[in-house]
Amino acid sequence: MKRIINHFTDDDLYKLTMCCAVIDNFPRAQVKYQFTDRDHTVYPPGFAEELLEQVAMLEEVAITKEEIDFMRHRCSYIPGWFYTYLKGYRFRREWVRAWQDEEGHLSVEFEGSWADTILLEVKVLAIISELYYRMKGMDGGFDYEAYYRKAYEKASRLLEAGCVFSDFGTRRRASFEAEEAVVRAMKDCRDSREWPGRFVGTSNVYLAMTHDLLPVGTMAHEFVCAIGGMYGPQMANQIAMNAWRNTFRGALGTYLYDSFGWDIFSLNFSEDFANLFKGLRVDSGDNREELRKIVEKYRSLGIDPRTKQVVFSNALDTDAAIEIQRYAKECCQPSFGIGTHFTNDFDGVKPMNIVIKLVAVKITELWTFYNDTCKLSEDDGKHTGKPEVIRRFMEALHMSD
Repeated sequence: MKRIINHFTDDDLYKLTMCCAVIDNFPRAQVKYQFTDRDHTVYPPGFAEELLEQVAMLEEVAITKEEIDFMRHRCSYIPGWFYTYLKGYRFRREWVRAWQDEEGHLSVEFEGSWADTILLEVKVLAIISELYYRMKGMDGGFDYEAYYRKAYEKASRLLEAGCVFSDFGTRRRASFEAEEAVVRAMKDCRDSREWPGRFVGTSNVYLAMTHDLLPVGTMAHEFVCAIGGMYGPQMANQIAMNAWRNTFRGALGTYLYDSFGWDIFSLNFSEDFANLFKGLRVDSGDNREELRKIVEKYRSLGIDPRTKQVVFSNALDTDAAIEIQRYAKECCQPSFGIGTHFTNDFDGVKPMNIVIKLVAVKITELWTFYNDTCKLSEDDGKHTGKPEVIRRFMEALHMSD
């Protein structure tokens, strides 16, 4: 089967920015990741073997001078030493294990240096998604011309409604071609006339390069969750914000706050951090309720929330983004990161409900044991991690189950 990932920067920007921050702040940390299919999909026979073949093919994918030159131009906040690291970076198949049980359910695990394995997650998720449709024979029905028109219509509606939005859809896309069609359609729509809204760009660095767009993204939950595993959840946000500030000096200032719930984040979100970070990202919970808490927090610190950006990225579609825009524009600067709805919305195709989460960490390879970690979502029932670890973290944070 032909290789699915053909470009090093066919990845979300935030994996690269987090990799940079990890090397800068936690260079010896070791981690474990685990795959979860929330729909308990039965995969075709031989799927795990095909997946491992695709991972082996990643060993041939290295960053190019063109990709580095683009990132230097568009991502001036990334320090120059990081490109030296990327030039020498190579994927290694031994970081990944994959197998299926008797029913066909898929298991995937990564283990290794955090700075190395951090760049696997999005690529492997994109491989799993595209490989599944290929092996099920569904990809033959993908009409990319019709998909371009569908994406153009979505962009038109969002731009007309005044929405500021980006494509966040690499990890669960139907295929690379699907995401490319989306990004091309949205740029074409943006450039067709003046609009009240704005298409900012895409999280996919390679597609941003090929379409001369802004690569968009900052961090993911794993950065805070790993720190929570190393140091405990009570001060994880404080340590994460300090580490981020240490590396990026105020750039990339949208903070993802919900790794361990709003309450502990709010206690860590002091006035200096509130002034330093440009805004917050809402990725779980009720969007209206989360916005209310954010607005109240800024006001309690004497900061006008209308000067702050709030990025909404919680399982959005076009209708939801337009609705949020209507009520959020009066109290903040709303923007939207939309993923699966953009890149996996073919008629008759069910998008995969898959994630890969960092589940254990140790601060140095010299430690003889890992510390488990988890994520405590603002959505009831969507915590990720071992039940006993979730209970332990909730008890530490005085959260009721």
